[in-house]
Amino acid sequence: MTQKPLLEHLLELRQRLIYSLLVLGLAVGVSYPFAPMLFQFLTEPLWHAMGEEAGRRLIYTGLTEAFLTYLKLSFFAGFMLAFPYLLWQAWMFVGPGLYDHEKRAIWPTLIASPLLFLVGAALAYYVVCPWAWQFFLSFEIQPSSQGLSLQLEARMSEYLSLMIKLVTAFGVCFQLPLILLGLAKLGVLSLESLKRQRKYAFLIIIIVAALITPPDLISPLSLIFPLYTLYEISIILVKVSLKQKGLNRVGHQMDSGKSGSF
Repeated sequence: MTQKPLLEHLLELRQRLIYSLLVLGLAVGVSYPFAPMLFQFLTEPLWHAMGEEAGRRLIYTGLTEAFLTYLKLSFFAGFMLAFPYLLWQAWMFVGPGLYDHEKRAIWPTLIASPLLFLVGAALAYYVVCPWAWQFFLSFEIQPSSQGLSLQLEARMSEYLSLMIKLVTAFGVCFQLPLILLGLAKLGVLSLESLKRQRKYAFLIIIIVAALITPPDLISPLSLIFPLYTLYEISIILVKVSLKQKGLNRVGHQMDSGKSGSF
């Protein structure tokens, strides 16, 4: 752990923010030429839900809508691309002020957090979206001599916003084990309270799933069960962490006793 004057800390923070913004801007610029390809990738669940029918399309109704949609997608992709560098800059600023045991506690979180986010995002893309899109497309009415047809012609900006919302929400929700483990290490939550509040946790998970998923039956269930599984995994992780903490404390006391006897 190193100590620096406040002014030196502020200057370092300013420098790292400038570097981070430059890299983020570069990542956004690099991502923009690939925005149409990325957009096609994000529309694949909808395309498959439509049965890969010829003539199906997304539309844009404003002159600048397509450009702004690709720009928004570029910012999203650029942030994902620059995230490791941004995380490294944050670590280089905060790390020197931490003790060794604090660094050892944070490192697993820095590794696990992006992995859990990717798992949640993949669940949204490969499982939730195909099911949800098939449900909403079931309201279409095919052309016939009996009356008017009903067919989806979604705006590309609305579709992208919904996809980003779902992917991000699932990725963030999958941070649950890390959040609960961190709160337990800080003493805010105890192992007994996590076990005792299972039914309330399940109720909160149901509410969160209902708020962030499309309003069909399958999509909320596809988030409820993984999230509750992660809650149970969190209890196991907290139990292991507390047991390891107790063993370390006992070992430290034994070492202190041995050194004090000489």
